[in-house]
Amino acid sequence: MSTLFDLPPRPAVPILGEAATFPVNRIFCVGRNYAAHAAEMGFAATKDASFYFTKTPSAICHSGTTIAYPLGTANCHYEMELVVAIGAPAFRIAEADALSVVLGYACGLDMTRRDLQNAARDQGRPWDLGKDFEQAAVIAPITRVEAFGAMEAQRIQLSQNSAVKQDAVLSDMIFNVADLIADLSKFYHLAPGDLLYTGTPAGVGPIAVGDRLVGTIEGLTPIELAIGPAE
Repeated sequence: MSTLFDLPPRPAVPILGEAATFPVNRIFCVGRNYAAHAAEMGFAATKDASFYFTKTPSAICHSGTTIAYPLGTANCHYEMELVVAIGAPAFRIAEADALSVVLGYACGLDMTRRDLQNAARDQGRPWDLGKDFEQAAVIAPITRVEAFGAMEAQRIQLSQNSAVKQDAVLSDMIFNVADLIADLSKFYHLAPGDLLYTGTPAGVGPIAVGDRLVGTIEGLTPIELAIGPAE
């Protein structure tokens, strides 16, 4: 049976040093996973329970891109994050085994229409308009876990026009990668191609036309994004 029209191909992320790419299945994101960021948003973060939101795969945007200032917002923020690429199935996986399904890691930006997110939050509504939009899931090439090594206190930073805005270490995460995979696998059959954006440190802020963002995590390929005029 034929279809009425063709859809764009599934987005894929380069894997460092390889010809094959990582096809994106789903994008999961973690909220308030750094205590200092939760505080700057007006919340106290505890380890009682993690929470998640999603972005559609079509939100993927590759590092090195210049994007138009996002539609429908006057207050779009950068959020620098570690991204986990899932390479094997996981369902109700134990925390002790959770890292076995990780294919690799990447630098990512969770772009956020903060004004829309805050308006939805204040009305008790979902965050979709604030979080899930075109080019809102920026990602650099994936580094395989074998090349990255153990998850320790690697530094995570973001600079806006050469000024450092976010500066933390991955060990500051309230829920580490194994915690998150084990917990998320209670609610989803995680599968190869899934991405997990693990939350952002303090220091988030607004972007402006002409900005250049550069994000780094020790041991990973940096991420770069330029902001062009609104459409």
